[in-house]
Amino acid sequence: MRLLAGLAMAIVLMDNAVFAQAPRTVPAPATATTPPAEDDKVWSFSASAYTYAVPDDPTYVQPTITADYGWLHLEARYNYEAIDAGSAWVGYNFSGGDKLAWEITPMLGAVFGDTSGVAPGYKGSLSWSKLELYSEGEYVIDTGSSSDSFFYNWSELTLAPVEWFKFGLVTQRTRVYKTDRDIQRGLLAGVSFKKLSLTGYALNFDDDKRTFVFAVGLTF
Repeated sequence: MRLLAGLAMAIVLMDNAVFAQAPRTVPAPATATTPPAEDDKVWSFSASAYTYAVPDDPTYVQPTITADYGWLHLEARYNYEAIDAGSAWVGYNFSGGDKLAWEITPMLGAVFGDTSGVAPGYKGSLSWSKLELYSEGEYVIDTGSSSDSFFYNWSELTLAPVEWFKFGLVTQRTRVYKTDRDIQRGLLAGVSFKKLSLTGYALNFDDDKRTFVFAVGLTF
C-alpha cells in the first residue's frame, strides 16, 4: 500500500511539473476584417437629337438626355410621344453576359404637355460578336382619354463590320405624325468617332412617302 501511494504521489508531481513547463497558448489576435470596397461609381451622360423629315408634315427634332449612376437611370425626352409633349423617366439598369452580352432597363415615366399620362417602359440590348439588337418601348396610359393610350416602339438590328461603322434594319411605331403603316420599317447606316455618333435612317423606303431621320449622339 505504501508503494502504491508513493507511485501515485510521484505521478501527480510529474504532471504538475509538465504543466508548469508547457508554454501558454495565446489566442492569435483576430484578423481585422476590411469591408469590401464599394464599386467605383461615376455619372455617365448622353444626349441625342433625331431630326425627322416627314412627308406632308413639318420637320421636327426629337431630343433625349440620359444620366446613369450605377443601377440608376434617368431620362428626359421631348417630342417623343407627341409634338410639344415631354416625358421624364427613372429606371433600374441590369446587365450581364460575356460573349452574349445583354442590358435591360425597366422604366417608369410621366408624360406631360400636348399628351399627358403615365408610361411603363423599357430599354434593352442584346449583343453577340458584331451583331446587336436594340429596342426601346413605352406604353402611354393617357389620363385624359383611355382610348388615346398607345404603345410606342423603336428597334434596331445592326451589324458593325468595323468599330466605327454600322448598318442594319430599323422599325418604329409612333403617333407623333400620321402614317399609313402601323409599324414603319427601314434601313440605317451610322458612323462614330470617339464620343460622337452620326446615324441616318430611311423609313418606308419602299413607299412613295418616305420618312428620313438624321440622328446625332454624344456621350460624356
